[in-house]
Amino acid sequence: MTDMTVSFLFIVILLLAYFAQQYSEKDTVPRTIHEEVVKERDDAHREITRLQAVISSNEATIVELRTEVDLKQRQIDDQQREIARSQTIISAQVTAIAELRKEVDLKQREIEDLRREIATLKEELEKLRKTEPLEAYLAQSAIERRRILETLRDQLKIDFPDLEVVVSEETDALRFQGDGLFATGSSTLRPDRRAIVETVATRLAQILPCYTLGSHSKWTPECNPGNAIIEALQIEGHTDSTGDFTANLALSTNRANSTFSTILGKSPELVQFLNFRHQPVLSVAGYGQMRPVKDNATKEGRDTNRRVDLRIIMYTPSKSAEIDRIRQVLRGDSPSEVEN
Repeated sequence: MTDMTVSFLFIVILLLAYFAQQYSEKDTVPRTIHEEVVKERDDAHREITRLQAVISSNEATIVELRTEVDLKQRQIDDQQREIARSQTIISAQVTAIAELRKEVDLKQREIEDLRREIATLKEELEKLRKTEPLEAYLAQSAIERRRILETLRDQLKIDFPDLEVVVSEETDALRFQGDGLFATGSSTLRPDRRAIVETVATRLAQILPCYTLGSHSKWTPECNPGNAIIEALQIEGHTDSTGDFTANLALSTNRANSTFSTILGKSPELVQFLNFRHQPVLSVAGYGQMRPVKDNATKEGRDTNRRVDLRIIMYTPSKSAEIDRIRQVLRGDSPSEVEN
């Protein structure tokens, strides 16, 4: 232990001798310089401390700025989404406006068409006003007849969508295909078609009161503004040219009679509707093959010619003075004045 202590002390002495030998006056500095260096060092430390404080402050500012930037970025993103949504809405509105403009243009064209139609109707009305009263009355009667037939047709189409029924080209008759109501060669109504004829009877009972006289007459200016009177409501039977001429005449008459009987069976009051001469308007006729509406040389033509027509004949006054008497009779003012 003593040897180790002595050895350690020897080493320390050697080191002291070495450092003493290395010491030199040239390695020392004057105090003033030392103090100045120390002052600069302290100033540098303080500057470093200040700069570190500035850096810390700037780093805090940077964090705040980054937070604000993130907030602004989110606001920008929200605004961009709102702009995109607004642009979508605007695009939809632009499309809607374009569609509305198209619709407005269409309506404008329709208005122009209606204006032209009104102008045409005014011209026609002016012509009617200048027309001789008898001609105007006859023209109005023809309009009423067409309206009656079209009303009947439309109502039957509602009740029987598959029924082949048309208004004649002369607009004076409602036309049923013969094979639609009767079997070929038969004058007996098909059981499944009887309802059609009964419906016709019901509809006639609703329409005729406005255009006829008698105890069931119910004329009003609204239902018959032209004061038209039905002269005859004729049930006509027709055949094609196949077979014997006389037999066809009888067949067509029998078909008309069968239709007439079915109508009266459903609405017996129809015989009480009277014309201007106080005669029943309901009548029957059979024409056989004498009045074809199509060429009998084709099957289609023959099918069309085998038919039953419901023909309406309007009363035709012989002179204008009679028109006022018709109005009086329809109103029920002076039925006794009617001449037979």
